[in-house]
Amino acid sequence: MNNPTRLRWGILGAARINERLLPAIVEADNAELVAIASRRPGAGAETLAKYAPKPTGAQCYDNLDALLKDDDVQAVYLPMANQEHAEWALRAIEHRKHVLCEKPMALTIADIDAIEIAARRYNVKVMEGFMYRFHPQHQRVLELINAGLIGEIRSVRASYSFMMRPARLYRLADDTAHGGGAMWDIGCYAIHSLRLFFRQAPLAVSAVSKYVESGADSVTSGIVDFGDGRYGHFDFSFERARRCEYEIIGTHGGIKCHVVWQLPGDVPVISWWTEDGRQAEERLPYSNHFRLEIEHFSDCVLNNRDPALSLDDARANCRIIVAALQAAAEGRTVKI
Repeated sequence: MNNPTRLRWGILGAARINERLLPAIVEADNAELVAIASRRPGAGAETLAKYAPKPTGAQCYDNLDALLKDDDVQAVYLPMANQEHAEWALRAIEHRKHVLCEKPMALTIADIDAIEIAARRYNVKVMEGFMYRFHPQHQRVLELINAGLIGEIRSVRASYSFMMRPARLYRLADDTAHGGGAMWDIGCYAIHSLRLFFRQAPLAVSAVSKYVESGADSVTSGIVDFGDGRYGHFDFSFERARRCEYEIIGTHGGIKCHVVWQLPGDVPVISWWTEDGRQAEERLPYSNHFRLEIEHFSDCVLNNRDPALSLDDARANCRIIVAALQAAAEGRTVKI
């Protein structure tokens, strides 16, 4: 018998992110993993056996469409290649499945518009999978800002990087127009975290990139102009040691989130300072942001609530990314 208090999930793909996402579905209080599919024979079953913390009884398919036709599946998680997100999100929606799509939602605004139209037609929920936003440390940062601790925000710096390893070289196989490179993989986090603290629409973006032979960017840095001297600085790379942090500077002080991508065992740390000499380092309890993301989306479906990350949010992120890629390619500032 189906449990009405648990959302029944299927996973469309045996991607590496399942190492974190698949156990999150299994462990979530309001979710149940009922199926996983891959185009590689046996890969779904292998992924399930590797990452499920306990037996799930989930159905394994060697065909993605077979999972979409499974009436027991209510929602799908989509961790496929970036350039496939829009196509398979639309396919899932047309099968009346709710969709949690790994970032980026799509490579163009037009694709996000099409996803929204389809979601309304078939009455399903769709959300872009920025798991980090569900970690309590970011809410704590917002609480400090809203309390006036650092005054008016004037700049935000977001820096994300890791050294590219052979197992991840597929991220550089395609050019930026087809979803390859650092921008679509980790740069979208940087843009997204800047936007968390600058709530107004940006005016323009400037960027510079280093490209590999395929036309993918391996390093990109730039500035988003939010008007009146308020700037968001982004920097990300596949050629540097692991870094995932942001820092906010206001008129009275600053706040830093030291580790955005929380791994199992990581201790969330936020530090802040003010011009009047106060400073502190806050250590928060461990939280699994993947599980919190799954529980949030499951709750939205089960109780007909709107996801915290809307399709308007996905559009806003995509708009800056596309402009930044254009700015880097053409060597000029691009108005948004």
